[in-house]
Amino acid sequence: MSKVTNIVILGAGYAGVHAAKKLAKKYKKNNDVQITLIDKNPYHTLMTELHEVAGGRVPEESVKVDLSQIFHRTKVKVVVDYIDNVDIAAQKVKTTYGEYAYDYLMIGMGNEPASFGVPGVDEYGFSLWSLEDALKIREHIEYKFKAASLERDEAKRREMLTFAVAGSGFTGIEMAGELLEWKSTLAREYRVDESEVSLLVVEAAGTILNMLDRKQADKAEKYMTKHGVRILKDSPITEVTPDAITLKSGEVIKTQTLIWTCGIQNNTACLAYGLETTRANRLQANEYMQSTHHENVYLIGDCAYVEEEPGKGNPQIVEAAEQTATTAVKNIIASIENKEKVKFKSSYHGFMVSIGGKYCVANLMGIKLSGFFAMAAKHIVNMIYLFGILNIPAVYHYLQHEFFDMKENRTILRGHLASKGNRLWLIPLRLYVGCVWLLEGLAKLCGEGTWETAVDALFHKGEWLFTIGADSWVKAGNINMPFSWLQDGLTGASAAAEGAVEYATPILSSMPKFYESIMKIMIPNETMANIFQIMVVILEIGIGLALIAGLFTWLASAASVFMTMNFILSAMAGWDILWYTFGGIALMSGAGRTFGLDYYVMPWITKLVGNWWIGKNKHIYKEEKTA
Repeated sequence: MSKVTNIVILGAGYAGVHAAKKLAKKYKKNNDVQITLIDKNPYHTLMTELHEVAGGRVPEESVKVDLSQIFHRTKVKVVVDYIDNVDIAAQKVKTTYGEYAYDYLMIGMGNEPASFGVPGVDEYGFSLWSLEDALKIREHIEYKFKAASLERDEAKRREMLTFAVAGSGFTGIEMAGELLEWKSTLAREYRVDESEVSLLVVEAAGTILNMLDRKQADKAEKYMTKHGVRILKDSPITEVTPDAITLKSGEVIKTQTLIWTCGIQNNTACLAYGLETTRANRLQANEYMQSTHHENVYLIGDCAYVEEEPGKGNPQIVEAAEQTATTAVKNIIASIENKEKVKFKSSYHGFMVSIGGKYCVANLMGIKLSGFFAMAAKHIVNMIYLFGILNIPAVYHYLQHEFFDMKENRTILRGHLASKGNRLWLIPLRLYVGCVWLLEGLAKLCGEGTWETAVDALFHKGEWLFTIGADSWVKAGNINMPFSWLQDGLTGASAAAEGAVEYATPILSSMPKFYESIMKIMIPNETMANIFQIMVVILEIGIGLALIAGLFTWLASAASVFMTMNFILSAMAGWDILWYTFGGIALMSGAGRTFGLDYYVMPWITKLVGNWWIGKNKHIYKEEKTA
């Protein structure tokens, strides 16, 4: 029996999740390698989007991705527990409820805020380094607006409505940007004079956003000052009290809200592991992302420090976290397979910072962007990341939170996608379009040329002709083939001419060459033409029945649009058919969810498919401590 290799990963941040997914893919069919991921939360937190929660733009669910879904149908064992200690000598990780032996350990426990010893920061300041922090900030800000609405003393009211953000890095500027947009909504909701609201960014250095080039940073600063944010540079904070902050210059700013984003340091829990530390207590890694004195301990993410150039360590950004994790994974695999290890080599694509939901500045691979295009790029980057960890479901939920459910126009599209209407008014259109398609299909099915004769044949004559053949269809005047090769293949030119009736002038005088080539491939002979005709009739009847019943309405509506576009490209349809197209587009907005079967069927299918694809959204229980 071969020995099982245990790989334990501490922390489900960007680095930990990335490493676990790569290892799971590599050893998907290898039962000799076991992978365990340990984190205190049952979800992966999108740390770069916490400011959106703190600023009231999106709900907390938007920054949480359930670990049980990420690793559904993988061999990764997810453990939700607190890490008490790591015994490097015994190669064991001890948690509150368990103990896990490892052959290879990956530490990616991230960082925590650093107060730099400034008095009062820990007691009276708010950090923004976890979902819990973001929720506390959001609740506090709303409370201050509510309290200010009841306060009669103007000075006290202005103190309540002064919000200071300490630090002008990405987190600080993005947090200030959210407050900039949110304050108008809160002022209106709580009947507060918006002119009494003050927003400040307090920075100890002489410039802001120092990871961006100066041109882009200046654009961000100009945008913020233009919209009323006061930016104080060269202004270190020396003391924080419950109702004020004191600057080095001696200036005292009355405020009951300080959001501290000035700096971070390594997770203090890591200091007890006995590993070598360096700047800001980060764990020192060698060029292979190993701990300097322990070859089987790998350091990844923000807590790791590695220098590619003297004095220049890896930045604490998502790309660096993923790339350190990739290097560590490659080297663990190399160690298991007795191959040569690879050195860490960074390749960063740039930086971007959003200021609310409408403005952004970015430097991507040397391309400098601002405004709409920078914000669009940021959304694309976020969706690419989410697709990588949870595929389409994560991207779908992102679009919902960022666009379709967005309130107060806080997106680059100014809320146009978030507008909603009552689906009740779509019911008549759905029933009408459904009846039209159904009668159209029945007319062809019965070999009659019009709806009236088809209905008469069905309900008065009491007979079904079942003449689905192409000859009877064309003779009945239901189709006028504009190209001889298909016309001849169906019924012969003479038969078509004999039964032809006058129709509206087609939108296109002839079939486009590309479409004709496609049709020649799909319908090369008379047999395929007959099959094609039968499929069209079945599809028309199916669309009609589905729309009338409100079942799979989106698919039926999409099929309606597809059919009409095919008729148009075939040069068989006049301008009157366009209403089918636009009616079908309108019905794709969930028309079957109101007085339709989709109201019952779609939630059931969504749950069924979701459980199969990404697993149930369930809690991962902490394991009981073994003897």
